Amino acid sequence: MDFNRDPMEYSSKAMAMDESTSKGPHDFHDHIRGRQMSALGEDSGLIEADVHELNKGLSGFHTSMIAIGGAIGAGLFVSVGGAFAQGGPASVLIGFIIIGTMMVCVMQALGELAVCYPQNGAFTAYIVRFIDPSWGFAMGWIYAISWLTVLPFELTAASLTIAFWDNGSINIGVWIAVFTVALFIVQFFGVRAYGYSEVFLSAIKVLALLGFCLFAIIDDCGGVSTDPRGYIGVDNWRHGLAFQNGFNGFCAVFVTAAFAFGGTELVGLTAAENRDPAKQLPKAIRQTVWRIVLFYLVSLFLVGLLVRADNPNLLDASSSATKDSIFVLAIVNAGVKGLPSVFNVVITLSVLSVANSCTYGSTRTFQAMAGMGMLPKFLAYVDKKGRPIPTVILQLAFAMLAFINEASSTGSLIFNWLLALTALAYFFVWGSICVAHIRFRMAWKKNGRSVDELSFKAAFGVIGSWVGLILNIVSLMAAIYVGAAPVGGSFTTVGFFQQFLAVPTVAFFYLVWKIYSAFAIPQHRRMWVNIDKIDIYAGMRESQFAISGPNVSEKERLERLESLNEIKDQDKTPMGIVKRVVTSCF
Repeated sequence: MDFNRDPMEYSSKAMAMDESTSKGPHDFHDHIRGRQMSALGEDSGLIEADVHELNKGLSGFHTSMIAIGGAIGAGLFVSVGGAFAQGGPASVLIGFIIIGTMMVCVMQALGELAVCYPQNGAFTAYIVRFIDPSWGFAMGWIYAISWLTVLPFELTAASLTIAFWDNGSINIGVWIAVFTVALFIVQFFGVRAYGYSEVFLSAIKVLALLGFCLFAIIDDCGGVSTDPRGYIGVDNWRHGLAFQNGFNGFCAVFVTAAFAFGGTELVGLTAAENRDPAKQLPKAIRQTVWRIVLFYLVSLFLVGLLVRADNPNLLDASSSATKDSIFVLAIVNAGVKGLPSVFNVVITLSVLSVANSCTYGSTRTFQAMAGMGMLPKFLAYVDKKGRPIPTVILQLAFAMLAFINEASSTGSLIFNWLLALTALAYFFVWGSICVAHIRFRMAWKKNGRSVDELSFKAAFGVIGSWVGLILNIVSLMAAIYVGAAPVGGSFTTVGFFQQFLAVPTVAFFYLVWKIYSAFAIPQHRRMWVNIDKIDIYAGMRESQFAISGPNVSEKERLERLESLNEIKDQDKTPMGIVKRVVTSCF
């Protein structure tokens, strides 16, 4: 896919799309013939047809619930308990505020790009286009690999949650097989099945969190009769419990927070399969703020009031040890019968939701990279029902790795190294999204375009992206520091490299494409894409192209811009404000 064509090639009717995209769908045999690492010439029409075959089956409600589901998972329900033990409730709250602020900036930047360019692959394509193809190749790989490796882990974790009831009497391999088959079924029915499954799972998670917050307030005020502690207040923040393990404990929170927020950016990948991205993506992006405030900060503050940070069970909290979830412990400490089991069901479904997201995140990223000629073109194939079959098979093949956990210590060792690839991947991807947005704005201005022409603008503009980038760099440094100076232990070479593994992995993929392109793709040889070489028109949304296209007369531009501003002004009326608040919550 060539983003460096002459802008004058485009007309307002073409909307920056090749004529080859109008050709009918191709079969899989077309994808396995000829050169594989190619998206040029005859392959261009083949690839573009694949992109248009993706099923636009996601409605606004699906998109909103995917955005919510991406923010609530095992990272919040279970793994955060370890962060409380390492850093204390104050460190957790401050750390999540910092990472939450960073995520708001990242999502605003991603939203502006995704609405303007609803492309398959979303941020991977933006990084290739606005930063550097080699860096985009590295980001695509590290992001897809993170989902590939997390899937078998989450399947194992979901299977281990069953031990809460059967005490391990049934081999976890049985449950792994059951959950894997369930994922196969969801993927078989395509993106709409994914959307509806996330609606169901997200609704349960939202209701569970709202219910827990209500329970926590009542319990903290002494309103739960079975809790012998009576009124608790802020006792669990006193006596040095607010901050644990000093600076090291504070830094340790960042890795947990990144894992908890991981998946929030998935909403950007839905642009190519959304019925109306211009309308629905901004709505989903705006939900980021209240989701972070309500689902993270409020729930974490309340659970920190109920459970002491020095509770020994928190040290065992992981994505699989649900009995040691800080949320479950809060309910158990209150002496409420039956409720811990209910919440464990929620945790099990949350883990499965993450596994469901794994299949979506990696398959769409790999399919998009193949569409850009960065992977074999057979991976770009999309069948007549809009399913990227080859990448789905690849993802589900990786799911079989969940069974290696049956290999006792050997399986655990392999798992730890696989998961090490994901430890810092999110910081690289999120930071790159911010850089892509900054360079997009530079190219936009270079082409004489005004930000007033954009139908959705990042709330904090370029400054927000700079803030997001800086916070990503600081978080990355903090995570590496914890690897060198772990909490409650001494430095180990294995522990450090497991924490640090994503860095050399990113460098490896970057060099692979840089070296390959030096011989095969001359236009990718530069260290980065020059601003004046960035084509801002290719792949632009139709309605945006009608305003900002190179062949649009100034009179037409002003008329359409005035119409756009009238729509925006309607949102500023009292009823418009009420409508925006309501639609931001549902």
